[in-house]
Amino acid sequence: MKLTLPDGDFLAYLFDCDGTIVDSMPRHYLAWQHALAEWGCTFDEQLFYSWGGRPTGDIIEDLNEAQGLSMPVEAVSARKEELFLSEVSVLEAIPEVLEHIHARHGHIPLAVVSGGRRESVVNSLSALHLLDKFDTIVAAEDYTNGKPAPDAFLLAAARLGVAPADCLVFEDTAMGIQAATAAGMASVLVPARAGRS
Repeated sequence: MKLTLPDGDFLAYLFDCDGTIVDSMPRHYLAWQHALAEWGCTFDEQLFYSWGGRPTGDIIEDLNEAQGLSMPVEAVSARKEELFLSEVSVLEAIPEVLEHIHARHGHIPLAVVSGGRRESVVNSLSALHLLDKFDTIVAAEDYTNGKPAPDAFLLAAARLGVAPADCLVFEDTAMGIQAATAAGMASVLVPARAGRS
């Protein structure tokens, strides 16, 4: 299945990472389940996917509040990343998105804009031999307000020296599309992979 892009001569492409470039969301969910179970916390799968794109720390804080827990944000976040990174070698790229990365690399600047931590993003892209395709990576450590706020996309555009209106965003979540729209950018929704609940 090919992605249908909006009309326009875009001067930069901005890609979310997990679920957009990398078919990694099921692996992230398993890592969350294992990390949270150590603290007696549950994370509904539907909720996990609806929160796609949110920074890890925000998710832990909201789960703490919802379930009356006091999980240490940094420790749980680090444990979740450790579990995810142990599986990074089995990750695969999403072909429909990979096609656009290869087609535009070297012609226009490309960026990754993720709610994930830099280490996770870099390791995922490295495992797929894609790290050198991107001019900049904006990760959770780089901004305060996560998606659906526009901050991360606006930062990427500024780093690339491209006006927001000239950027095209590739995203797999409604929250990411909202962030792109708030940034004044056109976007394309990457459909969920087959087999996802």
